[in-house]
Amino acid sequence: MSVEIDILPMAADQQETSRLADLIEGVAGEFSSFEQTHGFSIDGVDLETAVLPFGWRDRLVRVQNANTSAPSGTPRFTGWCLERHDLCVAKLCAFREKDRRFVDALLVAGLVQKPTITHRLSTISERHRDAATRATEWLEARP
Repeated sequence: MSVEIDILPMAADQQETSRLADLIEGVAGEFSSFEQTHGFSIDGVDLETAVLPFGWRDRLVRVQNANTSAPSGTPRFTGWCLERHDLCVAKLCAFREKDRRFVDALLVAGLVQKPTITHRLSTISERHRDAATRATEWLEARP
């Protein structure tokens, strides 16, 4: 229900990831001609922006189908999406109202489990411990 997509370019180092994230944002970000043409925008993020739990790379979900192909059918691109519980961790650490509503809707629908999210929040690095603690407290207050 959002008109924005977050993209984390995977590069050899953080500097290149940040450069690519900025490039993506410049070409396809909010108010771009890309957004006017396609009806959504792309936010480039990097590993400094996103707060992710330990092991998130091992749980990425592969997306490759007819919709990920070029108009000619080739090449066929591969997208990698965060596993749903890892996505909830990232959203709860950002702690925006829209992100809390999103996670709450997934919980109510039974699409994610509180114990899994809570466990993954416990693996967040010390640098982001305050965000993880706030997210855990919010999660524990949910029915």
